Amino acid sequence: MEFRVVGVLVADTDDYHLYVTNLPDEFTPRQVPALYGLWWEVELLFREVKSLYGLEKFQTSDPAIVELLVVAALLTLMVSRALLSMFQEGFPETVFPRERWAKTFRSVAHLILEDLTQSLGYLLPNLAELLFRDARQPEKSHLILIERVAEAFMRPSSA
Repeated sequence: MEFRVVGVLVADTDDYHLYVTNLPDEFTPRQVPALYGLWWEVELLFREVKSLYGLEKFQTSDPAIVELLVVAALLTLMVSRALLSMFQEGFPETVFPRERWAKTFRSVAHLILEDLTQSLGYLLPNLAELLFRDARQPEKSHLILIERVAEAFMRPSSA
């Protein structure tokens, strides 16, 4: 393999940044750091999606579920970045580092969905009603396991 060393003078520091690259000569010394900067942005994007939006480890091997998780993570990323863009426009003097933004977004995403739901005119569910309906034993005739075991081992009462 052939490599070349590209040195670029950084005006702020009056220092050189050196790049060892296998990019062809058609890329100028000015373009090389720009390309590597873009490559680093892609790496950071993958790290964000994997670590913050749940794609680091799958609990399934079902291709349909994997595809759904990837699409959900990408949609989450798109919403996060759209809101970040709005904040950057609204507060142009403020810096919002992407990874810090993503962590904050993730921690408040449920509140954003709740706010969005209400602003679109949907009523929030009654949590007490949901818990009562979904967590209770549906029929009295279906005893839970511990009750069935206890009943099976009860001694018959002597009369």
